[in-house]
Amino acid sequence: MILLLIILNIKISNLQFTKKIATNQLYQKKTTKYYQTKMSRPNNAYQIAFDKSTNDKTREDFWRDQTYLVDWYKKPDVILDRSHPNPGFWRWFKDSRVNMCYNAIDRHVGELANKTAIQYVCGYLGTEKAYTWAELLDNVSRLAGVYRKLGVKKGDRVIIYMPMVPEAVFGMLACARIGAIHSVVFGGFAAKELSGRIQDSKPALILGASYGFEPGKVINYKQILDEAIDISGVDGIKVLLLQRGDKVTAPIKVGRDFDYHSSMLFAEKVDCVPVEGDHPLYILYTSGTTGQPKGIVRDTAGTCVATSWTMQHIMDIHKGDVYFSGSDIGWVVGHHFIVYGPLIRGATTVLYEGKPTGTPDPGQFWRIIEKYRVKGLYTAPTALRAIRKDDLNGDWIKKFDISSLQAISMAGERCDVPTYEWIQKHVPVLINDNYWQTETGWIISCNYKNLYTHPIKPGSAIKPAPGFDVRILDQDNKEITEPNKLGRICIKLPMPPSFMLTLYNNDEAFIQKYLAESPGYYLAGDSGYFDDTGYLNVMARIDDIINTAGHRLSTAAMEEALLKHPNIVEAAVVAKVDDFKGEIPIGFVVAKQGGNINLKQFEKECTAIVRLEIGPVASFNNCILVDKLPKTRSGKILRQTLKKIVDGEKIEKIPPTIDDASVIPKIQTDVENYGLLKKKNASTQQPTAKL
Repeated sequence: MILLLIILNIKISNLQFTKKIATNQLYQKKTTKYYQTKMSRPNNAYQIAFDKSTNDKTREDFWRDQTYLVDWYKKPDVILDRSHPNPGFWRWFKDSRVNMCYNAIDRHVGELANKTAIQYVCGYLGTEKAYTWAELLDNVSRLAGVYRKLGVKKGDRVIIYMPMVPEAVFGMLACARIGAIHSVVFGGFAAKELSGRIQDSKPALILGASYGFEPGKVINYKQILDEAIDISGVDGIKVLLLQRGDKVTAPIKVGRDFDYHSSMLFAEKVDCVPVEGDHPLYILYTSGTTGQPKGIVRDTAGTCVATSWTMQHIMDIHKGDVYFSGSDIGWVVGHHFIVYGPLIRGATTVLYEGKPTGTPDPGQFWRIIEKYRVKGLYTAPTALRAIRKDDLNGDWIKKFDISSLQAISMAGERCDVPTYEWIQKHVPVLINDNYWQTETGWIISCNYKNLYTHPIKPGSAIKPAPGFDVRILDQDNKEITEPNKLGRICIKLPMPPSFMLTLYNNDEAFIQKYLAESPGYYLAGDSGYFDDTGYLNVMARIDDIINTAGHRLSTAAMEEALLKHPNIVEAAVVAKVDDFKGEIPIGFVVAKQGGNINLKQFEKECTAIVRLEIGPVASFNNCILVDKLPKTRSGKILRQTLKKIVDGEKIEKIPPTIDDASVIPKIQTDVENYGLLKKKNASTQQPTAKL
């Protein structure tokens, strides 16, 4: 009876969803007709921009038209330098002279001097502090002077290993001011991981802090930093240390360590240094499949242009607006949507040190939005799921006046439909599911608040951004033109401005990882398809596609099916090696709070949902209930770790980006118990689990 009700609820939900997007049908029919009959595309501002930016005859004209967004010391004469034989190495605005810090601060101070530039909020301590544009300029120009005094010059690397404090933002902008290259490492990274970044980048200076917070604990940053420097074996590094409060967390090393506050007292202000258009702005290390750090290098001029275009046309953020990204400056989202994006537009940015829930409650995001009249919010689906889990009925949302909010953007992973529909129900603004990567520098595909806003479609990344000529290729590098057919997401070269220049000190690895497998294209590493309306649907990493008895199936589709169960809040599906079928899917699910669950019945319900949504071909028969899924600090589920667990492989190394390492042994126990249950419960009563 319960199983029948589950299936009935799914059918009703699908019917309601069909009604919900009924207003999109006319648009969908029209766009489908364009694709099917190869007629001219819709003549809207988005399509005009996209066509001009991806046509080789007009591409450079399009980006030349966008240079007005930036203040130049020397405007570019050559828009796209094609001198390199490999288009993956072509450079945008190479012969220009520009400075990111000038565009992010100096040019706004005359008009906005006494307005707020940065609004800092610490959820752990319940404190806040505002910095005006004049104060921001003062702090950054003096910190640049400190850098200079400590010997940092143009082209030197500066590692920033700090919590989410204003001084970390000052540190990034001070690097940009003098042409130094910053490399922000997520605060709290273990010493071994930090040492790898130090070894690879060989910084002249590390900007650090005494300590930071995690829920329920204080993290000794100085101790981690000291250990990392020792492990790295790199000599000659200087450390500029921000001492927070009165906690002494590690001895100061005379001759190497310098105090931030006292150094700033006597610092001379430094003006902006013009740099070449392709001068590196930053190196950002991301997780890779090998032990070698993967340092993504970003240019300056292309990033200035693309970031400003993004904030203007995708986010609709302008001078005087307030923008809040709940990310971290250690990730690319933080670089572009906490620091450079809002500031380059003359908007106030909210710098938040805290979590979406628990610091102090599930209402924290909405409290910030009400207090500072936030216009745009950028977050991750995992943050919204955490809030949803603690506030299923939206009661916390209703406590605050969030009428200033006009859009919520999301990135980090594909947003599941139930979470999308939950936030859309309780916050009826534009919900914009973004698809992009650290490598690309800005959004590959999304909706557009200030260009042409397409009808929404939960679970879809809508339309590729101007400049991103996205194609779906099969395993033989042939383009898939048939709608709804899964393939590899690739982007036809050349890439638009702000795309990575290379991997730091490793051009060959850059070529092999991103360019060699599909010549003429950038391999995104994700699987997906275009649907009948031309919307891009991103399903999973290529490695996450399951091959079951010859059928290639998407784990994301199975996860989305599981999330339609009324008592599931999070789900992950991974492939387990199977002697007969090659691979079979194993589901991990987190239930909503409260209640007793009959595990056997619960698994049957989950299996029925996947079979109804995907079909018996999915071979989905195994679903394990867990308390929590392993995730990175940016919210990505560690599926490869789950796969190792179900395959019985030893986990030699817990990923350094994991948010809560204690989850791993608990899941290993759950998997082991699950196997025992399957063997011995053929004739015994199934126990219940207390949540």
